[in-house]
Amino acid sequence: MTKSILISGAGVAGAALAYWLRRHGFTPTVVERAPALRTGGYKVDIRGAALQVVERMGLMDAVRARSTDMRVVRHYDARGRQVATMDAALFGGRQGDDVEIMRGDLNELLYDLTRDEVEYVFGDSVTGIADDGTVTFERSAPRRFDLVVGADGAHSTVRSIAFGEESAYARHLGHHVAICSVPDLLGLDREEAVHAAPGRTANVYRTKGDAGAKALFMWRSPALSYDHRDIPRQKELLAEAMAGMGWQVPALIAAARDADDLYVDALTQIHMDRWSKGRAVLVGDAAHCASPASGQGTSLALVGAYVLAGELASGGGVEGYERVMRPFAEANQALAPANLKGMVIASRLALWFQLRMIRLLPHLPGRDRIVERVAGAIHRAATAVDLKDYPA
Repeated sequence: MTKSILISGAGVAGAALAYWLRRHGFTPTVVERAPALRTGGYKVDIRGAALQVVERMGLMDAVRARSTDMRVVRHYDARGRQVATMDAALFGGRQGDDVEIMRGDLNELLYDLTRDEVEYVFGDSVTGIADDGTVTFERSAPRRFDLVVGADGAHSTVRSIAFGEESAYARHLGHHVAICSVPDLLGLDREEAVHAAPGRTANVYRTKGDAGAKALFMWRSPALSYDHRDIPRQKELLAEAMAGMGWQVPALIAAARDADDLYVDALTQIHMDRWSKGRAVLVGDAAHCASPASGQGTSLALVGAYVLAGELASGGGVEGYERVMRPFAEANQALAPANLKGMVIASRLALWFQLRMIRLLPHLPGRDRIVERVAGAIHRAATAVDLKDYPA
């Protein structure tokens, strides 16, 4: 029986998997390239089946206590005039018990839940996986494991080692995204401010208890070639993409130049025929990245961790994990293209129509049907899996 398991990546998928593996009697070790736990990031949603996973972990009260408590989204034109407002939950497609939390806060909760029972190795990375389970590392001495799990994101190192180059599995969605911390220039209070132009969107938000704010930029773009660790180049790409925009965008770009947590990446999905090979198996974004445009990456990571650990413990193995997770992953990946059309507007006419609909929505007789059309597809995808109760 597989007992000793290496997890590459201490993000949501990796830490959640470590928890469930430990609950089922396995011995997980987590290796993370970063020198410490990553506590930054952006706001993420937990919906549908993922809420069941959080509840079964005993974290629901803690997660809700750290919810962003966002209230409203305000839209501005290029001259800074407020042109529309929208309820934050509707803007995020949330229904019922869905909860929004900062990714770093969720990571901290998962780490605190596991740190006393799980070995974490920070500042190191996998460099090789032999057929007998011997794993080599950048810094540590080789160690042998029964299984190696790639929970290391869309640009997974484990996937590259076991399955080959990322280009064979990545599908570019025609957009890029940038996120970073910025000063709260607008005096926001659990609010999000948005300015959109054809092909480009900029927004900034401040969540409950945050001393500063987060800026998010999204723009239409072909695939770009650049070093993901070249931060100065990423800042230049962002400035070039947002050049000429009005509202507060120039000030936000200036703040982004000083940010020490800038993240820039293509909006990309990962599509694979299988998620396991030899001693390696993938979970979360490494296996089936749906992109931030889906709004479901965190929920997929939580559910995937639960299912993988449960199937390994119950005898279904990696084959059982893929049978349960694949339809769920595909349903949530399908959300991204439609969502992107509302996130980055293609033309001035389409932008005018969207803002007008936002203004009219509270007064329309068919409001509930329209809301259901916005949030219903997300809810159906978020609940498109029946979670077994795997005895611990």
